[in-house]
This record gives sequence, structure tokens and C-alpha cells, in this order.
Amino acid sequence: MHHEAPIVTFLGLQFNLANILMITIASAIVFLLAVLSTRRLAMKPTGMQNFMEWVMDFVKNIINSTMDWKDGGRFHILGITIIMYIFISNMLGLPFSVVVDGTLWWKSPTADPAVTLTLATLIVGLSHFYGVKMKGAGAYGREFFKPFWFMFPIKIIEEFANTLTLGLRLYGNIYAGEILLSLLAAGLATGVGGTIAAALPMLVWQGFSVFVGAIQSFIFCMLTMVYLAHKVSSDH
Repeated sequence: MHHEAPIVTFLGLQFNLANILMITIASAIVFLLAVLSTRRLAMKPTGMQNFMEWVMDFVKNIINSTMDWKDGGRFHILGITIIMYIFISNMLGLPFSVVVDGTLWWKSPTADPAVTLTLATLIVGLSHFYGVKMKGAGAYGREFFKPFWFMFPIKIIEEFANTLTLGLRLYGNIYAGEILLSLLAAGLATGVGGTIAAALPMLVWQGFSVFVGAIQSFIFCMLTMVYLAHKVSSDH
């Protein structure tokens, strides 16, 4: 269902206040999880520390599958941050949405293409930064002309394509899930018959959406490491 976004204009630029709110909430949740899981470290981890160590090992395995740890170890914290932030962001709009006077305030921030494409642009930009930093500007620039000079325009197009697909894949999956949930929620409000007919599909779809949100956070993290590996590894 369509709802208006809370847009404000500042210095000629438009800002979506709902996006700012949800991005801030997602960031705060990830920060709190990190603090709570590491404030009392023990040799025999339990509870939150167990969870955080599992996430660290999981991301380490992702990095090791894409590049040598010598090159990829520096991206470990980045990968942990990305996978946790994307997952939390995907989950925020799952249980409910908040609409005030026809304006949508509570949703998954990753259900907005402006957010996902910004994240994708930052990741691709970061890969270029580390490519130049670790190989040098000259050596890195020559990579765009290998194995043949006429590959240069194709590789430039590839960079734009990587940015678009990375951002739009995440947006499309999360947005589609929230649209279907809103339609099922509308069915719950149509009376006893509508509630009965929509309740079970909504529970099933919410469970599936958790799975989709987890898979999409994994894919985003994996592709981030793949793009970084292509730029910093000497064997790519």
C-alpha cells in the first residue's frame, strides 16, 4: 500500500526523515549489540559473546573464501558491521509499520533504493580506494586495460553495473516483502473472514521474510568481499 514519505528540504536538498530515523535506529541497535556482547569477555564465551564470536568466525570464513587473509584481514570489522547492519535493517520493518496521518515513519531502511544504492556506492568506492592504496595509482589504473586495452570501457560499465545490482538486489527483495506484508495486514482488517484467510499466510510470509533478510545480508557481505578481493588481491 502506498504511503507518503516525510520529506523535508534543507539547502535545496530533500531529506527523507523516515530514512534518517530508521538508519539511526539500525545503527544504534548494532552498536548496542556490539557493546553488550563484548563488555565482559571470558575465555569460555557464553550468551552474547558466543553470538558475536560466531558472527566473527562466519565473516572470517567469507573473507577466506574470496581472498588471502593477509589481504582480507583488514576488512574483518567492515564485514561484521555490514552483515549485522544489513540484517538488522532488513528486520526492522518486518513485524509492523508505523503510519501517521498517511505518512510512513517506521519501515526497513533497506526498503528504500536511496539507502541501498548509497550503501552500494560506498562499497564500490571503498574497493577503489583500497585498490589504489595497496597497489599504487599507476598499477591499479593499468588493471582497467588488462588483458587488452579495449576492455577499458567494458570495465567502466562493469563498475556501474556492480553498483546498481548490489543496491537494487537488496532493495527489491526487502521492498517486495514489505509490500506483500502490508497487503496481508490489510486483509486482517477486513473482518473475521479476512482475518482467518490472511493470518496463516502472513505468519508464513513473515517467517520467509526473516530467511530472505538473512540471505540478503549474507549476499551483500559476500559481494562486498568479492569486489574488494578483485581490487586488492594480486591473483585477481
